[in-house]
Amino acid sequence: MTAYAVAHLRPAARLDDEVFEYMERIQSTFAPYGGAFLVHGTTPEVLEGEWPGGLVVVGFPTLHDARDWYESKAYQEIAPLRTRHLAGDVILVDGVAPGYDASLTAARMREAQEA
Repeated sequence: MTAYAVAHLRPAARLDDEVFEYMERIQSTFAPYGGAFLVHGTTPEVLEGEWPGGLVVVGFPTLHDARDWYESKAYQEIAPLRTRHLAGDVILVDGVAPGYDASLTAARMREAQEA
């Protein structure tokens, strides 16, 4: 099942050269794990709530691949180039299976809540 690395990065007044180096090097860290940018370098259109900053989404074949990428020597070597200069949150999350139906999930959740 496809999994995602998702980052919500807060805005910075000025990007340090280390952030540019991070951006130049990150894509090559995906290859051994089948990762690819799905969202990068765009400003989200906020419809509800607040969303200061940017969104980055990287797709991987599995959650295991995403975790292995994040923990890899290649990525951990460059991560401080970003973290020293940009505050943010990073998560790994599984996607849904083909044919997923939210109404079935709602029914299971409703049943569990009423039990």
